[in-house]
Amino acid sequence: MLTNNILAINTLTPNDVAKQIAERVKARRLELNLTQKGLAIRAGIKFATYRRFEQTGEISLKGLLYIGFALNALYDFGMLFRQRQYQSIDDVLNEKYATRKRGNRK
Repeated sequence: MLTNNILAINTLTPNDVAKQIAERVKARRLELNLTQKGLAIRAGIKFATYRRFEQTGEISLKGLLYIGFALNALYDFGMLFRQRQYQSIDDVLNEKYATRKRGNRK
């Protein structure tokens, strides 16, 4: 991802992110000296499912949560899509969408 003070360009696709997550899970598995089969057993998922996840990044959300639990990383999922935390009253006052709005129907 390229960033500067003016513009941030995100060139990652959902598939890229899925593969990066799979790589991080693999790295954590190896840090813990676990085999693919060993982690699959700890997570309570099928070995083939876990192996496919490491190779392609494809897995169900529930399967990924089970893996997160097995790796003691379930807390990280709780941080996804959380409400914005404001640092000051000025942040609140300047927030463009401070009031609840409905999404556009398209």
